[in-house]
Amino acid sequence: MSTQVLDTPLRFYPLRDSVTMLRRNLEHMLRYPSMTVMLVGMPIVFLLLFVYVFGNTLGTGLGGATGGRAAYVNYVAPAIILMTVTATVQGTAISIAMDMTEGIIARFRTMHIARVSVLTGHVLGSVIQTVLSLTVVIGVALLVGFRPSAGVGAWLATAGFLLVVTFALVWLAVALGQVSKSVETASNILMPLIILPFLGSGFVPTDSMPAGLRWFAEYQPFTPIIETLRGLLMDEPLGNNPWIALAWCAVVALTGYLWSRKLFNREYTR
Repeated sequence: MSTQVLDTPLRFYPLRDSVTMLRRNLEHMLRYPSMTVMLVGMPIVFLLLFVYVFGNTLGTGLGGATGGRAAYVNYVAPAIILMTVTATVQGTAISIAMDMTEGIIARFRTMHIARVSVLTGHVLGSVIQTVLSLTVVIGVALLVGFRPSAGVGAWLATAGFLLVVTFALVWLAVALGQVSKSVETASNILMPLIILPFLGSGFVPTDSMPAGLRWFAEYQPFTPIIETLRGLLMDEPLGNNPWIALAWCAVVALTGYLWSRKLFNREYTR
C-alpha cells in the first residue's frame, strides 16, 4: 500500500511538468510580442498584396467577367490561412534553436523534470500561438472581402482540420529546430514550407501550370490541404482531398515526433 501511495504522484509528473513548460513558453510569447507580430504580419502582407495588387487580374482569370477581386479573395484565403500555420511553426523552430544554442535545454536536463515536457511545452505553446494567429488573419481576410459559405458544422470541421495540420507541422518544426546549429539556420530551414503553397493550388489553379510543375503541384502535400480548406470554407466538393491531406499529416506528424525524440535523447546522452 505504501509503495502505491509513493508511486502514484510520479504518474502526474509529465503532465505537471508539461503545464509548467507550456506556461514558460506562453510567458515568453507575451514578453517578446515582436516575434508573434512578425509571424502574423507576413501572411497578412501576402493577403493584401495578392488581393489588392493582383486580385482583380487573377480573379478575372478565374471567373471571367463575374470574377475579379471578390472572387479571388475567396480563392486565395485558404492558402493564406495555411501560410499562417507555416509561418507560426517557423517561430517554433526558432524558439527551439534559441533554447538549444543558449544552453537552456542543457539546464533543464539537470533538473528533476520529465524530459518529454520540454518538447511538449513547445508544441502546445505553438498550437495556441497558431490558433491566435489564425484568428487574426481570418479576421483580416473577412475585412478585405473574404466571404466563406461554410455553416457551423463546416467551420468546426475546418477548425479541427487546422489543428491536425498545425500539430503535424509543429512536430516537424521541433525536429528541424533541434538540428539547426544557430537561430539564423532555424529561421531559414522552414522556408520550403512558406514556398510550397505557391507551388500548389494556393494562388492559381494547377491546370494553368506547365506539365512538369503541374505534376509536382498536384502531388505535393499542401495542395490537398489547401483544397480541403477551400472545400470546407466555400462549401465545395471535397473529393478525396481530406483523406489524402490527413494521410500526409499523419506521416509528417509521426516523422517529426520520432525524429524529435531521437534528436533529444541523443543530445541528452552526450
